[in-house]
Amino acid sequence: MVGAPEPHTGWTFITNHARVLAVIAENQNARIRDIAAHCRLTERAVQKIISDLEQAGFLSHTRAGRGNTYRIDPGKVLRHPAEAEAGLTVASLLGLLAQDEARRAELLYSSVRMRSDEGDEGDGVG
Repeated sequence: MVGAPEPHTGWTFITNHARVLAVIAENQNARIRDIAAHCRLTERAVQKIISDLEQAGFLSHTRAGRGNTYRIDPGKVLRHPAEAEAGLTVASLLGLLAQDEARRAELLYSSVRMRSDEGDEGDGVG
C-alpha cells in the first residue's frame, strides 16, 4: 500500500489541476488512487480536482463497473483570461505536457545510454 504523498512546499509551474488532467489524458480509466500517487496528491485532493474539472466542463465521466471512464473536452478553452484570449485549449495544454514528457524520457534514455557506453569503455573488451 502506498503511504501518504511527500509534502511539497513552494510554488510550481504546473498546477495540480493540469497534472490530474494530464494523467487522465494518458489513461482514461485511471483510478483515483493511481492518479493521486502519480501526482503526489491525496486521493481526497484528486476527487476535489476532478469535481472542479467536471463542474467547469473540462472533464466528464461514466461509470464502468466499479471504476470510471473519463472523457476530456479537448476543445474547451483554458480559463485564464490571457490564455482564453489567445484561444488556447485543453488539447494545446496537453500537447505541451506530452511533448515535455517525451523529451524528458528521451533525455533520460540518452543519459542512461551514455553512462552505459562509458562503462563499456573500461571493460577491457574492444
